[in-house]
Amino acid sequence: MIKSIQTNFVEDRFHAIEIGKGERENDMFTAFIFDMDGVIIDSEPLHFKVDMEVMGGLGVPITKEELEGYVGMTNPEMWTRIRLKYGLTPSVEDIIELQLKRKLAYLEASDDRPIEGITELLHSLHGTKRIGLASSSPRVFIEAVLNKFDLLSYFDFVISGEEVDHGKPAPDIYLKAAEMLGASPDQCIVLEDARHGVAAAKAAGMTCIGFQNANSGEQDLSKADWIVGSIRQIRLEELERLIPSAEAGA
Repeated sequence: MIKSIQTNFVEDRFHAIEIGKGERENDMFTAFIFDMDGVIIDSEPLHFKVDMEVMGGLGVPITKEELEGYVGMTNPEMWTRIRLKYGLTPSVEDIIELQLKRKLAYLEASDDRPIEGITELLHSLHGTKRIGLASSSPRVFIEAVLNKFDLLSYFDFVISGEEVDHGKPAPDIYLKAAEMLGASPDQCIVLEDARHGVAAAKAAGMTCIGFQNANSGEQDLSKADWIVGSIRQIRLEELERLIPSAEAGA
C-alpha cells in the first residue's frame, strides 16, 4: 500500500518506519526516487500550454521561456510569485483551481504514454529497491497520471511538494521521501529533469541523475551526478556503481 504524507501528518510516524534495514545493511543503494513531470510523463508542454492560457485569460500574456524558470516549483509558490510580479487580481487559490481543472481535462483526453524507458526502469527496480515519487504537482494530478499509466502499484511511497513546508529547490520533499522509504539520504538516487529538482536532491545529500528532456526547456542540470539523454541509459547495474555497497567500499 502506498504511504502518503498529509499536511497534518504525525511526526512520530517517521521514526516508526523500518523497512528491511537488517537485510540491506550492506547495500548502500536502497531507494530510488522519481520526479514525475518531465520524467515519468512528458507533461511540461501541457503545463506551459495551460499556464499561458490562464495568464492570457487574465489579460497578462506570459512566455514559455519565462515559465521555464518555474519548472520544478509547486503551484502555490509559482503562482504566488507570478501574481505578485504582475499584480493579478484573483487569489492564488482561484488561479490554481482554474489551472488544475484544465490540466486534468487535457490529461484525461490525451493519448499520452509514459516517457520511453520509464516502465522498464520501474520494472527493473521493483522488488529489489524501494521506489518513491516526489513531485511538485498537486496530489490529485500525480494520482491521475499514475492511474492513467497504470503505474501506481510500483511505488512504495508518493508525496506532493504541497505536503511539505518548503517545495523544491528546498530539500524537504526528498528528506521526507527518504525517511518514509526507510533509507538515509546517501542511500537514495533521484531522477530529475529540472534545475530546482536537482538542487533539492543535492541539498538533501542524495545522488542525482539529471534527465535532459528538451520539452522541459533550458534546464541547468550541471549539479547532477550523472546526466542522461534517455531513460533507457539508466540500468540497475549502472545505478549500483553510482552508490557502491558498503562491502565494496570496505
